[in-house]
Amino acid sequence: MKLEILLAVFFGGSLLTYLLGKISKRARDILAVLVLLFATAGITSLYGKSSTATLYTGFLDFPMVLSIHPFAWIFALTIAVVGLCAVIFSWLYIRKKGRTDFFYFMMLLVIFSMIGIVLSGDFLSFYIFWEMMSWSTFLLISYNRGKAIAAGMKYIVMSVAGSLAMLVGMISLYTQTGTLVFEGISGSLNSASSGYLQFILILFFVAFGIKNAIWPLHVWLPPAHSEAPSPFSAVLSGVLIKIGTFGFILLIYGIIQVQVFVNLGHALFNVRNLLLLLGAVTILIPTFIALFQDDAKRLLAWSTVAQAGYIILGIAYGTSESLSGGTLHFFNHALFKSLLFMVVGAVEFRTNGVRDLNSLGGLIKKMPVTFVAGLIGVCGLIGVPLTNGFVSKWLIYHTLIVNHSPFLAFVALLGTWGTILYSYKLIHHIFLGQLPRKYEKLQAAPVSMKVPMIFLSLTVFVFGVLPGLPLHVINLSELGFGMEPLAINMWGVVTGSGSIQMLNIATALILGGIVLWLFFRMGPKNTRADQMDNYAAGAPVPADRYQYSVKFYDPLTRMIAPYLKDIADNFYSALARGIRNAGNGIRRIYTGDVGNYALYIILFLAILIFIQLYWKVW
Repeated sequence: MKLEILLAVFFGGSLLTYLLGKISKRARDILAVLVLLFATAGITSLYGKSSTATLYTGFLDFPMVLSIHPFAWIFALTIAVVGLCAVIFSWLYIRKKGRTDFFYFMMLLVIFSMIGIVLSGDFLSFYIFWEMMSWSTFLLISYNRGKAIAAGMKYIVMSVAGSLAMLVGMISLYTQTGTLVFEGISGSLNSASSGYLQFILILFFVAFGIKNAIWPLHVWLPPAHSEAPSPFSAVLSGVLIKIGTFGFILLIYGIIQVQVFVNLGHALFNVRNLLLLLGAVTILIPTFIALFQDDAKRLLAWSTVAQAGYIILGIAYGTSESLSGGTLHFFNHALFKSLLFMVVGAVEFRTNGVRDLNSLGGLIKKMPVTFVAGLIGVCGLIGVPLTNGFVSKWLIYHTLIVNHSPFLAFVALLGTWGTILYSYKLIHHIFLGQLPRKYEKLQAAPVSMKVPMIFLSLTVFVFGVLPGLPLHVINLSELGFGMEPLAINMWGVVTGSGSIQMLNIATALILGGIVLWLFFRMGPKNTRADQMDNYAAGAPVPADRYQYSVKFYDPLTRMIAPYLKDIADNFYSALARGIRNAGNGIRRIYTGDVGNYALYIILFLAILIFIQLYWKVW
């Protein structure tokens, strides 16, 4: 199928969904899913194909080009699948809220704008779709109004700053190369100076770094997740911020070329080293900030920032293995983080908006499917064997260790330990412990929410046991970038210094599990205790007054919380206050009094006369 026809159907279907909602809500919901099913099927049909098509030639005399290749294909398919799951999940979630037609229209517009970005073959098309994505994202973040508008404004101000940086970079590239088509730019930059390439990298780093929520450009993401509807949070965290990842890979491997990138700058000011350092900081600080969050969505938001650091480490290291690990972690993170936001969204839906972890507990009996989905999601997030996150993190760890980067490997490992701590907190506070009496009649998640959660849970396992499926496509992408592909099979990866075979790991774990089961089976039977049969210091604890993991990390909080202040957010807030105060000061000049304006003119003329006299004396 032609790319231009696909995009026409995508955006036409988005508008038709909005219009149909004015007639029938059920028909609108079904059409939204059908459009995304068509998108998924259409993109799937392009597997293995590489082609370029001119979308339009008359826009300011610039050609608008579309291109499909393995690198774009895996991003486009991931976006479509996560978007489809999120829209199905939103059927009941969004029904009781107002402006549902607007919500679906914006959701589809965001999803298809992202697909347009990854299918773009030139910077003009890329920029147009980028802006469509940015502004529709702003409207969805602000959807709930109130505090959501402030979160949306924080996002769009930073997004506009990134877009301006990208625009300056595009103009500079056009001046330097005479084209905005990616292939033409790549061929024309061979003779560009090191200083110019660093200038271009800085400009696009600002644009892509803001979207990717890299420290210190991350400050918009936690409030955006807190205020956005949960179905959109799944898209926002799962794929939208990874559009920055797509931009980084395109720029480093497709345009500038990785061999040039790794040698830009010297010593501490080497561009690659600086980006690796930012990746390490992005892992470390947000991981431990997530640990102290009591709002489930803010915890997952900080987790998303931290996981972006792993992706940046993989991309910036510049080897085939690191790129495979970084790209695979994008794919894996899209699956398990979307799943986790749906889990939190399902709990929020059934508890009428409760996200405070200290107010929940014991929901495992009321929402068992949601619990299992959440458990699988955090296992993928941690990187537990047989889940997809294990393989991508292994590739990144292996790269860092083999290439003698102990500091980066230690930071990555420390980030994983922090991930275990906040993942435990998330699962326990929601599903384990006592069930508050107010939730005794709580219902399980509806079918429309269970279906996407079950599907995403299965993908976390399937791509954990069979990592060769996505790695095969990633290998094809690396061939397109002129890199040496990895030696892979369906079960894992083979390298010169080690290998990972999930079949062997799965066999060992299954046999070990059987042995443990037999061991416990031969022991004495457990005695069930009522969940209210709790005691503290020998005295029974009243119902609904005991949650033993509340304040569980208080000692750790007292030790490290003073050092985990978000200095980036504090800096931007101080800058905003300074600009606002300066604006208020300037505003006072405009008093509306003609006499004051005449005085301003006289003072201005006096200054000019003084300058003229000073110049004559001098």
